[in-house]
Amino acid sequence: MKPEPSVSWECRKIAEGRAEGEVLISADAICFYLVQPETGVIVEKHHSLEGQSIAGKILVMPSGKGSSVVQADGLYKLMKHHKAPKGLIVEFPDPVLVSSAIVMEIPTVMKVAKGFYQTLRPGDYVQIDADRGKVTIRRG
Repeated sequence: MKPEPSVSWECRKIAEGRAEGEVLISADAICFYLVQPETGVIVEKHHSLEGQSIAGKILVMPSGKGSSVVQADGLYKLMKHHKAPKGLIVEFPDPVLVSSAIVMEIPTVMKVAKGFYQTLRPGDYVQIDADRGKVTIRRG
């Protein structure tokens, strides 16, 4: 069986940079204050990713949630412990998440075509190139 080819999608840059790694897909908005800074594990009860680590992943999520203080502080603590996601793909960005991603220098994009979300599978390897406005799914 041949490996599936890479597929690329256009997107819009939120925070500059490039990142690549295994994708983690969240069905729920994420409050980074409800992530253990030492492990990157989501501890929010009944969250779709409860008990999973976001550390070093390309995190695909609908949006962020929480005040600017908890979002920025949560991301800062994750960065301090080297447990932050490598990059973010956000479907519905909010100002708090946008400013936090920019300040923390986490490559972040938005406005990826719906086909991307339909094609993406848990465990896919994804590359974000925010500066060129491109997201690539690599398989095989």
